[in-house]
Amino acid sequence: MSKTTVQLPEIKLVGITARTNNANECNVESGKIGPCVQSYFQNALMTKILHRKKPETTLCAYTNYESDWTGDYTFFIGEEVTSFDDLAEGLETHTIAPQVYTKFTTEPGQMPNVCIQEWIKIWQMTPEDLGGERRYSTDFEVYDERAADPQNVVLDIYVGIKE
Repeated sequence: MSKTTVQLPEIKLVGITARTNNANECNVESGKIGPCVQSYFQNALMTKILHRKKPETTLCAYTNYESDWTGDYTFFIGEEVTSFDDLAEGLETHTIAPQVYTKFTTEPGQMPNVCIQEWIKIWQMTPEDLGGERRYSTDFEVYDERAADPQNVVLDIYVGIKE
């Protein structure tokens, strides 16, 4: 895993959401992220998103944190857009405010294990290891062409940190 610090501008997303927590996600029966992702792809919801900034690049965001990584949060899957105009029925919007992130790039691995294992490492990091104290505003993952092969996925994880 590689790690860098980056400042990103505002990011507008359109997609769908689920409210969950990491304890629920450890159990297949109570997890909500898997069904949300399945719904997004099985229903080809990306084709209903207008003003797509980077078609074929999916973002998964974690936002509206109740507390820290142990509390409830909103999971969001969708794409970055240039405008929220003409929003299709059933889709939601989310704006990620400009902020500083620690960006992690994973080694190639199988989904969802590569993602889960990376987050477990992040949860165990001290602020010094992370590059700063977590903001718990919005964190997100980027799935682009490097994620085309589910057996060999590379993804970027952006964790918001306080300046």
